[in-house]
Amino acid sequence: MTQKALPPESGNSAETTRANLIDAGFELFGAEGYAATSTRRLAERAGTNVASIAYHFGGKAGLHEACARAAAERIAQAVGVPRDHEGLSPEAAVACLERTLRGLVGMLVRGDAARSMVGFLVREMNASETTAQLLHDHIVAPKHRELCQLWSIATGQPAGADEVKLAVFAMVGQALYFRVGQPVVRRIMDWESVGDVETDLIAEALVAQMRTAIERSRR
Repeated sequence: MTQKALPPESGNSAETTRANLIDAGFELFGAEGYAATSTRRLAERAGTNVASIAYHFGGKAGLHEACARAAAERIAQAVGVPRDHEGLSPEAAVACLERTLRGLVGMLVRGDAARSMVGFLVREMNASETTAQLLHDHIVAPKHRELCQLWSIATGQPAGADEVKLAVFAMVGQALYFRVGQPVVRRIMDWESVGDVETDLIAEALVAQMRTAIERSRR
């Protein structure tokens, strides 16, 4: 049996080509949607040839799924893999929530890579049931359950209470706003860009709000 030859890819390694195609998918699928995005444009944006999409992902649908999985992996790397926190003290739970929030802010607000990935996620969570289910099963639901458990430990409220679920959504949503609304934030804050200093300022503000919400929930 002859081995399938790798198509020419402008001198890039296979790993680099895959990463470039996923980044192109984030940008084009996120901006224009799956149906409106052609394999030709994806290949052009990634600096490779159309045959590379089929070689690495089996086609456009495979690349689309790979983008969703890559997004889930990047989120997990930033906020940690969901785990159980039974036996944790309230202050330790608050510290875990703070680390998660700081990791989320760091991933979301800094750089163009986050902008295109978030654009992809926002569109796909509303437009593709398959992608929404994949993200739900692999990262969103497990991480939300973990954060609700931590919030419950920190406040004494039941983890399954609507108030706890909504508090966690609010915490995550505030971080997401600083990505989606970054052009507005930069203008109002008179920031030329959002780098390490600006990211730390955003994280400090959100952590302070989170701690205030937890204290309020304990009363």
